Amino acid sequence: MKKFLKILAIVLGVILLILLLAPVIFEKQLKDLVQKTINDNLNAEVSFADIDLSLFRNFPDATLQIEDLKVINKAPFEGDTLALSKEVILQMSVYELFKGGGEAKKIDALTINETLLNIKIDSLGNANYDVAIKDDTPADTSAGFKFDVNHYEINNSRVNYYDEASKIGLIVEELDHEGNGDFSAQTSTLSTFSRALVSLMVDGTNYLDRNKVQLDADFKMDLENLRYTFLENEALINQLPLTFDGYVQVNEDNNEVDISFKTPSSSFKNFLAVIPEEYSKNIEDVQTSGDFIVNGYIRGIVDETYIPKMKINIASKNASFKYPDLPKAVEDISISAEVVNETGIAEETYVTIDQLRFRIDQDAFNAKGSLRNLTGNMLVDMSVNGTLNLANIEKAYPLELEQDLNGIVTADLSASFDMESVEKEQYQNVRSSGTATIKNFGYTSPEIPNEVKMATATLKLNPGGASLENAVLTTGQTDLVLNGTIQKLMGYLFTDQKLKGQFDARSKTFSVNDFMVKPTASEEKTKETTRTAATAGEEAIKIPSFLDARLDFKADRVLYDNLMLQNTAGSLEIVDETASLNNVTASIFNGNIALNGTVSTRETVPNFKMDLQLNSIDIARAFVDMELLQNLAPIAKALQGNLTTQIKLNGDLNEDLTPQLQTLAGNALAEILGARVNPEQTPLLASLNQSLKFVDLNNLDLKDLKTSLIFKNGQVEVPPFDFNIKGIKGRASGSHGFNKDLNYNIALAVPAKYLGNEIGVTLSKLTAQQQDTMAVALPVDITGTFTSPKISLDMQQAVNNLTQRIIASQTDQLKEKGKNILTDIITGKTKKDTTASGIPVPQKDTVAPQKDVVKEAAKDILGGLLGGKKKKKDTSQ
Repeated sequence: MKKFLKILAIVLGVILLILLLAPVIFEKQLKDLVQKTINDNLNAEVSFADIDLSLFRNFPDATLQIEDLKVINKAPFEGDTLALSKEVILQMSVYELFKGGGEAKKIDALTINETLLNIKIDSLGNANYDVAIKDDTPADTSAGFKFDVNHYEINNSRVNYYDEASKIGLIVEELDHEGNGDFSAQTSTLSTFSRALVSLMVDGTNYLDRNKVQLDADFKMDLENLRYTFLENEALINQLPLTFDGYVQVNEDNNEVDISFKTPSSSFKNFLAVIPEEYSKNIEDVQTSGDFIVNGYIRGIVDETYIPKMKINIASKNASFKYPDLPKAVEDISISAEVVNETGIAEETYVTIDQLRFRIDQDAFNAKGSLRNLTGNMLVDMSVNGTLNLANIEKAYPLELEQDLNGIVTADLSASFDMESVEKEQYQNVRSSGTATIKNFGYTSPEIPNEVKMATATLKLNPGGASLENAVLTTGQTDLVLNGTIQKLMGYLFTDQKLKGQFDARSKTFSVNDFMVKPTASEEKTKETTRTAATAGEEAIKIPSFLDARLDFKADRVLYDNLMLQNTAGSLEIVDETASLNNVTASIFNGNIALNGTVSTRETVPNFKMDLQLNSIDIARAFVDMELLQNLAPIAKALQGNLTTQIKLNGDLNEDLTPQLQTLAGNALAEILGARVNPEQTPLLASLNQSLKFVDLNNLDLKDLKTSLIFKNGQVEVPPFDFNIKGIKGRASGSHGFNKDLNYNIALAVPAKYLGNEIGVTLSKLTAQQQDTMAVALPVDITGTFTSPKISLDMQQAVNNLTQRIIASQTDQLKEKGKNILTDIITGKTKKDTTASGIPVPQKDTVAPQKDVVKEAAKDILGGLLGGKKKKKDTSQ
């Protein structure tokens, strides 16, 4: 017995070892087999990251796991991705796994996880999923895999479908689907469960938008005849239940469909169930009366020429509903609509809405219309009429609006046209007429500080467009009257044409602040973070690409922050994602301004251009109230007078449309018409005035000063310009940043008399005229910031320079004086006494006193130059 147990243990150990080593031993063969099977059957580029074999994961079945499978199309869809799958798992018995290389391998279960499938059909009818290699020889089923699957499932996957010819797009998201059945039997039952979010678009129009769809269905499978019949089933579209009967027959040249469906009950709750759950809320507690029925059939042949014939009915009579927590009910609901195709020709499908009616209190709304020739040149005929109190909507239906609405809308509108005429702008073929008015409209929202009120507005339809008449709007301090025309309204509503319009706006007072929200303290702290996030890829502010409009405006007063512009006029034009302000003029700061500029979000990085002309404006008020001007010239708010300037500026914008300071570029030309200076108004001038004790900046003369500024790389560069401070000439140049850093150099030509305290007695060697005219250069460097400037001046260098000039001047005087004395001695030009006869008579001590004069003169000059003191002459001798 012990020997038997020992042998059994050894055998089990060997088997276990084989099972452990098998994935390693057969890994290459498995990869080669999978790759060969793919290459032999698919005309596409297929790759996978790895293949993993496990004999324990689903024991006794072996599990083959293919990771990161990719299928890339070849021509005519070269480079397109047909499929991406994170994981494909195949289960089969160990026996099937170790069959010979020429034998088919039966798959017991297939699992596909997190897969993206892109299906495309181009305008010529080519399908990108048609990647099977075409071979006229009989298929060899003796090799590769044989998909006799008992269980399969698809988890968390997505299918994109687009047919370019019919312009039909279908997106299936969050797809979970599983099925159980015996595909090896000729007839069997397949049990399936599916759920997904479905979006359906036809020719650019959304008919379903991520609507919940669920199907729990059993099918009878006749694999010999390829016929699949609905057994017990129930589908949910949002929360609307439907049951199906019928079959799908797969033929060699076409498919045959015969399916009928209906709602299992006729309760009006079925209508609310069609509405997405987030809008319909809990319909179980809703009180309803009347009925709502959906039924119909789809039957016929499906091939390249025909679609199934169909008739889908939607009907309700004298219905109502009321949510228990809301005060009002929606009553007198009548719906009669159908979708019909009687021929199997796609173009001959049509939709009719014979009646759509409802009432809230005494306000009733009616609509009817039809859509024909859906897949060709669609014909549209529709009309609406009735009255709607907007305030009652929230009182009857559980909408969660961030803003309150109120006002009375009255409409009587009709339109009839074909899409081809709209697309080609042949509006003579369009019939549209009627009027819509709104009265006492009110709109409040956390995004704006005051309620927006519209006393009245009238919209009148005309072929292809509409006119807006007498729209009277008020909010806060703002009043506004709008009139204008809307062009291509039908083209915008039903095709991809731009909405064009031209409007005229008039206002007595227009306050920009009425349309802005002041940020809280916490929002101010996170302002830079928000801008950084926007730049990093958060949702950006965009100028609408569909809008092509012009607004001409006039306003007696425009209020913006602390600014008031009077007699403002100009135009705003929006086209190609660019907003342009043209010929904007206004009176401000006792002068006037003119503005032209653009803001564009068309490029990846938004940008702007601005051309601003300021004429004879009050300098102090302008540079105190306008932050832009403060950044351009930090000392200007200390000036009292008038200024004319022209500023040209351009640069990139952040995604919240604030300027990127490092990208700003442009220039400015400024002329000061006359100005007085108050140094105490700015830290810079106050510091400069304190550092230069011999200068009084109140005497700074800037009248008729002309200068220019250059904006580049976030810096304002100031080329050299000259000025005068009551006899002190100066030249300044340098730059400062929009981050308020300073880097300026000032060269002052200071007259000698202002440096008397610094050079003492040496100055006394100059005449009064020399003290006024002799000047020395005094360099001044300004760094730091607007609010904390640093003044650096080299007074010692200036004093040394002046001293050298004085010595040079005294030396020149010495040379000239000595030269004159020597000339007199050489030429003998000395004083002589003569007799009455005119003959010179020698005087006593004539020569000696002359020599003394020379000595004294030299001593005086050298003493002055060297700083010595003159000795007093001894009067006793």
